[in-house]
Order: sequence, then structure tokens, then C-alpha cells
Amino acid sequence: MDSSFTTRWRVRSYELDSNGHVNNAVYLAYAEEVAVMHAEALGFGRHWTTAQGGVWVVRKHEIVYHRPARFGEELELTTTVVGMRGARASRRTTISLPDATLLADITTEWVWLRSSDGRPTRIPDEAVEAFSAARG
Repeated sequence: MDSSFTTRWRVRSYELDSNGHVNNAVYLAYAEEVAVMHAEALGFGRHWTTAQGGVWVVRKHEIVYHRPARFGEELELTTTVVGMRGARASRRTTISLPDATLLADITTEWVWLRSSDGRPTRIPDEAVEAFSAARG
């Protein structure tokens, strides 16, 4: 199992702001999308989450912008699970150009909630063990 996941996609016109570069909020959507893609690829996606009676929600994003992304640029997005403890998990997502020019660095704190009442609860052991083993 791999605690990191990388994918690429191109910037679309509707993601741009009035300055002609990717809107700030879109970077956060990118971070969430690549996290979902990673979870799905490892078998911890929507079906697994539902079967566990839980749901992931974002508690906090921290983002540092280094350079704007522009229309048509190919972006490389890498997300890495950097920790899981109790009800919380954290990921680091980098968004860069294929030549490794860093555009944004995002840290996201996720919280595992029981879907029945929306209360935080411990992340299932299966996920914690899988991602801990992947980190070494």
C-alpha cells in the first residue's frame, strides 16, 4: 500500500479567476479530489466508508501559494497521508508543473465522523494500520 498518490490534469477555463489564473478555492477542490482518488485507488473510498458507517470531512486547510496556475497548464498533484490518530488524519498535497515547479503546498486535516450522528469517532483500525504500514 502506498501512502502517496500522484495524478495529472489540465487547468480548465472555468477554474480561472478574473486575473486569468486558477481561483484560490479551486486549489482546495483539487486537494479534496486527489485525496478521494487516492482513497478509492486503495480500497478506502466511498463504498468502504459507507460500510464502516462513517464519513470523512475536512476540518482545516492550510495553503501556501508559490506561483499561479494558468489555463491549459498540466498540473501534477501528489497527496500523502502524513498521520492518523484518533478521529483525525492529515494529508499534504503538492501541486506543481511537470518540471517540478511548485505552485501550491496544502496541508489538510480530515476528521472521521459517524454518519449516524455526525460525531467524531476513532478512524477504523483497518485504515490506520494500512496507512501506517505504508509510511513505514
